Amino acid sequence: MASGLVLFTYALFHFLNIGLGLFSSELMERAQDWRQVITRSWPGTILIYGALLTHAGLALYKLARRSTLRMPLWEALQIALGLLIPILLIAHIVYTRFAHELFEVNDDFAYLVTLIFGSTDAWLQSLLLLIVWVHACIGLNFWLRAELWWRRLRPVLTSLSVLIPGFALVGFLTEGRRAVARIADPETRAEVIARTNWPDSDAMAALLRIENIITVIFWVLLAAAAGTYLVRKLLRRRKSVRISYVNGPEIVSPKGPTLLEMSRANGVAHTSLCGGRGRCTTCRVLVEDGADDLEPPSEAEKRSLAAVGAAPGMRLACQIRPKAPLTVYRVFRPDGRRRRAHASQGQERRMAILFLDIRGFTARTTGQLPYDVVFLLNRFFDAIVPAITANGGVVDKYLGDGLLALFETPDEASSAQAALAATTRIGEALEEFNRTLAEEGAPEVRIGIGLHLGEVVLGEIGAAGNAPRTIIGETVNAASRLEAMTKELGVEVLVSAPVLTSAGIETEHLDMVKLALRGVNQPVPSLAVTRASHLQSALTPTN
Repeated sequence: MASGLVLFTYALFHFLNIGLGLFSSELMERAQDWRQVITRSWPGTILIYGALLTHAGLALYKLARRSTLRMPLWEALQIALGLLIPILLIAHIVYTRFAHELFEVNDDFAYLVTLIFGSTDAWLQSLLLLIVWVHACIGLNFWLRAELWWRRLRPVLTSLSVLIPGFALVGFLTEGRRAVARIADPETRAEVIARTNWPDSDAMAALLRIENIITVIFWVLLAAAAGTYLVRKLLRRRKSVRISYVNGPEIVSPKGPTLLEMSRANGVAHTSLCGGRGRCTTCRVLVEDGADDLEPPSEAEKRSLAAVGAAPGMRLACQIRPKAPLTVYRVFRPDGRRRRAHASQGQERRMAILFLDIRGFTARTTGQLPYDVVFLLNRFFDAIVPAITANGGVVDKYLGDGLLALFETPDEASSAQAALAATTRIGEALEEFNRTLAEEGAPEVRIGIGLHLGEVVLGEIGAAGNAPRTIIGETVNAASRLEAMTKELGVEVLVSAPVLTSAGIETEHLDMVKLALRGVNQPVPSLAVTRASHLQSALTPTN
C-alpha cells in the first residue's frame, strides 16, 4: 500500500498536469517544470522508481505465492490491469526518462505529444492512463471501504474518479491538436526539433533496443511467477488437509493456503468484504475442533478480533493456514435465498432518527372496542406519516401507539434537515387532525417527539428468512429517552444538539437544556419546543 500510494500521488499530479493542456501549452509546461523539481531530483527518482519496482515486484511475488486463482471479479480485474500496466508503461519510460538521461532529450509535453499523437501509441498511452487510474481506484476502494469516513466521502470521490481521467484525456487531445499544427509549419517544426533536441535515428534505434530488453525481462519475471505458482500447486497436492464446515460441506484442500483461500478454491461461500486483508473481520470463524493445531494469532489479527469483541475460539479465515483437520463455523454465511451474510453483518451509518408516541393513549381508549382503538390509530398514522415520507424519511417500525422513523439520506446534514422539516410537518398535520376530531366531538390527540442524530447500525436482525431490516445502537436509545422526557417537560418536541449542528443551525442563541438520560453516558443538550408546528420559528433567532 505504501508503494501504491506513492505511485497514485505521482499519477494524480501527472494526470492533472496533462489536463492543463486544455487551457494552454505554456501552463502545461510550467506545471511540468514544477513537478520535475521533485520527480527529477535524486530523492524523487529513488522514491518514485523504487516504489514502481517495489509495487511490481510485490505483485509478482504475491501472484507466485497464490494457492488458487479463484477470486472475486474485482480482484481478478485488479490483477489483470496491474499486469497490463508494465507492458504499456515500459515504452513511455524509455522514450521519456531514458531518452532524457542518455541522449539529453528535452522530454517535455511538446516532445511527447508530438512524438505519439496521431499514431497507435497515442491510443495505447490513453489506454494506459485509464488502466492506471482504474487499478489505483480499485485498490484504494477495497483498502478503505470499511472506514466510515470513506463511505461518507464516496459520492464525492466517485465523481472525482471520473472527472480526473476525463480532464487529462481532454487536455491531451487539445495539446495534440496544437502539436499537429506546430509540426505542419516548417518553421515551428524546426523550432520544436531544436528545442527538444529530438533524438536522431541512431538514438531511436538504441531506445527501441532498450525497450525490447526491458520488455523481455518483464515477460521472463512474469513467466517465473507463473511457473512458481504451478510448481507450488503441484507440490501442495501431495499434502492436503480436511476442513469441515458446520452446517456446510466438507472439503479436502492442499496445505498452505489460508482458510479463506481454501473456501474460495472449493466453491464454499465465505464472506470477506475487505478481500482477505484482515480488516473487516467478516470472514471470522468459530473453530470448534482443531484450534490447538493452528498458529497463534498475529498482533494484527488480535487487534481486529478485539475491535469486534470476538468470543474465545474466533479466528479470521483470511489469516489462519490449517495444517491439520479443522472444524469451523462461519459466523457470516451467505444464505441461498437472501444473501443473509451481507445484510446480517450490519452497516454503520450516521443519521437522524425520530421517536413519536401518543400521550395518554391507554387511558383514552380504556373501555373502547378493539375496532375503535385500531380505527383511531390508523386515522392518526394516515394523518402524520405522509409528513415523514414526504421529507425522505421512512417508518422503521410501529410501536403500538407510536413509531420509530429514520432519515437515511446521503449524508448527515441532509438527514438532520429532513428530520427537522418532517417534525414541523407532523405538528401541522396533527393540528389539522385534532380540528377534525373536535368537529366530531372527540378529544384531541397529544404527542411527544424525540429527535436525535448519531451512529446507528442497520441490518437484518432475526431468524433467516424472517429478519426485517431495522436499526440498533445508543442513538436509538437516546432518541427514545428524549421522547419520554417530553412528558416530564410538558412539551411536544425535544431536539438534540447533534441534530441542530448537523443541520447547520447555530445553537448559541437557542435556549438549550442539558438532559441526563437513562442509559446514556453524557448529558444531551436539547431544544424543547412546546408545539411541533412551531419548531421552525423556535429555530429562528429573535432580535
